[in-house]
Amino acid sequence: MSERDSKLHGSWRLISFETELQDSNERSQPWGTDPNGYLMFGADGRMMVLVTAMAREPGNTDEKLLALFRTLMAYTGRYRIDGDRFITKIDASSNEAWNGSEQERFYKLDGDTLEVSTAWMPNPLVSGNPTGRATLRFRRE
Repeated sequence: MSERDSKLHGSWRLISFETELQDSNERSQPWGTDPNGYLMFGADGRMMVLVTAMAREPGNTDEKLLALFRTLMAYTGRYRIDGDRFITKIDASSNEAWNGSEQERFYKLDGDTLEVSTAWMPNPLVSGNPTGRATLRFRRE
């Protein structure tokens, strides 16, 4: 692995999660101002990410269980670095449709801060799925 690869190794705590719509440039924090989550890159080439909304109630009804699912994003797989991107071959995910796919993320590393962005894609968090992207910021643990 290159030196750049090893700079990502370790645990990163989520500090912000923001979405942007392509047509309107509208920005929002769909999961609140203080979402919870971690991103981990292992020296063995595996990454894992778990992101949840800021305020979540325990699920004891179908409605609450659905709300928990809609405020959770998690996946893991083998990753590779390609320039300013990491690409993960998903082998387990909170979204079954991602299993077996490759998810591409752009990243910028600035000391102990890591910014991760998705490509422009249909936004599943907004009614009608308009084209948008997400930007997540992490701080090294």
